[in-house]
Formats: sequence, C-alpha cells, structure tokens
Amino acid sequence: MGRTSDARERILDAACTLIHTRGYVGIGVAEICTKADVRKGSFYHYFESKQALTLEVVDLHWQQQRATWIATLSTDDEPLQRLESLLRLQIAAQRTAHDTDGHIDGCLLGNLALELSNQDGDVQKKLQEIFADQIDLVAAVLAEAAEQGAIPESNATVETARGVVAQLEGLVMFAKLSNDPAMLDGLWRNTLGLLRA
Repeated sequence: MGRTSDARERILDAACTLIHTRGYVGIGVAEICTKADVRKGSFYHYFESKQALTLEVVDLHWQQQRATWIATLSTDDEPLQRLESLLRLQIAAQRTAHDTDGHIDGCLLGNLALELSNQDGDVQKKLQEIFADQIDLVAAVLAEAAEQGAIPESNATVETARGVVAQLEGLVMFAKLSNDPAMLDGLWRNTLGLLRA
C-alpha cells in the first residue's frame, strides 16, 4: 500500500479515471480502492460515499478545466479567435485521447449528465451549475464580439452561448459514439454558422 498522506489524492485520481472511462454506475468503491492502491477503510476516512467522491471529482475536474477556459478566453486575441482557440483545445484533447488510448472517452461532465439525468439530484445539480458557468463564460465572449461588430448583437445572448456549449458537447458525444475524432472537424464552422459571424 502507498503512503496514507497521498491516499486521498490517489482516490480522487482513480475515481476520475474510472468515471471518465467507465461511467458512474459501472464502478464500485472496491474497484476505486484497488486502482488507487488504498484500503476500503481509507476511502471512508476521506469520503462519506461514492456520491460524495463523485461530487468532489466533478468539482476538481471543472476547476482544472476552468483555469484553461479562463486563460484561453482572456488573451488579447479578438473575441472570436479566443472562442475558436477554446473549441480547438477541446478537439485536441479528444484527438490526444484517441491517439494515446485508441478510443475517445468524451467529456466527463457530459458523460455524467447523460448517465445520471433524473437519477442523482446532487450530482445533477452540480453539473447544471458547471454548465451554467461554461455558458456564462462563452456569453461574455459573445458580448465582446458583438461590441466589435463581429457578430449580430441579437446573437450575443445566453441562449446562443448555450447553443455553442451544446454543439461542443453533442459533437464530442458523436465522436465518442463512433470513436472517430473526425466527427469534431466541423465544430468551428458550425459555430460560426450558429453565430452568423
């Protein structure tokens, strides 16, 4: 067994990997502990339940991703260039996963949203908060683009931002379903059509 001092981090890492690749329902605490190389008692020392662990995994995953979103959307580039860079980063992550592992795991957040809709209220609520945050980040960039005349002001809305995020999530889902990263090739072109840029 590994050192107790990093057991919590190993549990989080193991759970993140397993949830991302296999889903929530298909894994149990024992499997998480085995992958993390910790005893089951250590799991319950740090986490009340698998649900509590999942909530923390989701939080940690978004914190890490959010830092990338903020950094990408806060550069000095034109607003639409920033948005394109963000979407291309998401595509690159899926391509890298495919090249490395031979398959696309999709978006951890999107996967959980599909798997647990109407099943786990706490996780569902957390996912809703995260997607709302993503939509707000995109909406802020769209507002800048409208101010500069790059898109019509009528498209600088939360509804349009939701459409951008939904398009990203949907194409990632199709790429995962077909195990084909080429499904993502039209993402930016389709986004420009949505924005009427």
